[in-house]
Amino acid sequence: MPMQLAGRLAATDRTSPGDHCPVDRAMQVVGTRSAMLLMREAAYGTTRFDEFATRVGISDAIASSRLRELVDAGLLERRPYREPGQRTRHEYVLTESGNDLVPVVLALAEWGRKHAPARWSPRFTHAGCEADVTVTVGCTAGHQLDTEDVVVTG
Repeated sequence: MPMQLAGRLAATDRTSPGDHCPVDRAMQVVGTRSAMLLMREAAYGTTRFDEFATRVGISDAIASSRLRELVDAGLLERRPYREPGQRTRHEYVLTESGNDLVPVVLALAEWGRKHAPARWSPRFTHAGCEADVTVTVGCTAGHQLDTEDVVVTG
């Protein structure tokens, strides 16, 4: 069942909400495959530039561009570090905003395991009991929701 639309969004002749739509704005920030995979790696704990490029399977130029975009968007923070005898380099760590995107990464992984299966996929489990991790939709009052329980008002 689809979500319910209310207000201006319920009008049959409505136009695109454009930048008013939070999905549109989010996709402007992380709407590329490489950006989402870099965020996946950051959620896994990857911090070093070379590791990002290698683990995502992208060129250094694309990794540099996407990481800069993610830093500019406030999802990653660039921090200097220096190995003994080496020049200063930078690592990339999740910000609060980046941590808030982790459930989206988990939801995409959950969807991918179910609807785009591969011969092998990583499992996401709870460290405490080893049960599979799931992403659910809920309200601030603590209720778990089905799609038809959601009202989109505009």
